[in-house]
Amino acid sequence: MKKLFFLAFAFIFLGYKFQAQQNKPLSKIKSQVLNQAVLAGGSLIRIDSFPSKNIVPRAVDVWLPNNYSQEKKYAVLYMHDGQNLFDATTTWDKQEWMVDEVATKLMEEGVVKDFIVVGIHNIPAIRWQDLYPEKSINFLSAEDKKALFAEAEKNNLRINLTGDEYLKFIVEELKPYIDKTFSVYKDKENTFIAGSSMGGLMSMYAVAEYPAIFKGAACLSTHWVGAMPKEDNKLPEAIFAYLESKISAINSHKMYFDYGNKTLDQFYPQYAPRVDAIFLDNGYTTENFKNLFFEGTDHSGLSWQKRIDIPLMFLLKK
Repeated sequence: MKKLFFLAFAFIFLGYKFQAQQNKPLSKIKSQVLNQAVLAGGSLIRIDSFPSKNIVPRAVDVWLPNNYSQEKKYAVLYMHDGQNLFDATTTWDKQEWMVDEVATKLMEEGVVKDFIVVGIHNIPAIRWQDLYPEKSINFLSAEDKKALFAEAEKNNLRINLTGDEYLKFIVEELKPYIDKTFSVYKDKENTFIAGSSMGGLMSMYAVAEYPAIFKGAACLSTHWVGAMPKEDNKLPEAIFAYLESKISAINSHKMYFDYGNKTLDQFYPQYAPRVDAIFLDNGYTTENFKNLFFEGTDHSGLSWQKRIDIPLMFLLKK
């Protein structure tokens, strides 16, 4: 079991250098409606390989709600791991977040803003590199940084961080396309970002790095561990130090975190008091900050599926 656990994390640590495509004009980006997608509501549009100067091109899905109309404006929720959000028949583990079901229900009840969802697919071999909050590495001591890279080299792992480039892709390449192509609000007050695990870290990082772009983030089962859980792990403290350096600039934003205590989530409860202190001691209140514990829940799409309504309500409530 321990061997499998290590291999799973070694896999997300693996990185490869790819040649990124040059940007194509927005008008030449091709998309198609996924008529075969199994959805509870709305429609799904896919760009198979969104071109980028910053990161490895990957698929992007855009979910539009029932009765989507060019006559009205919609808020936008950007989400990581886009291939896991809508249709369990196409996911690797036959699980999904049921975002279409929950979003449809909340909009029909009139309790949230009308919104679309932009799901950015991950590339498994480089997911960790794309989603790690890159600048937090600078908060390691020189000695700890040297030890981290030496350990990675010893295990034939590469730390080629691309978190900053991943955010540039969203902000400078993807968002302009979404703003031009769909009937959406372009302002910060209607732009949000969400993800789980490493995607939770990246969602926090997105708001910290681009507070003028994103009004809030939903960070489910946030992977404060940073990488593979181990004793004397220096990464969590570096991530918290980075967050503390940014917190005063984002205390008017909405920040949602949560965690369970089974499987990988068992490593997260120890960090909850630190997270609470960083936010509540720096201008946040229970109105714009949540850090919720879900007893007995594990690190899976099925767990996030059961509570995705809570962060959606928190971010998008009318």
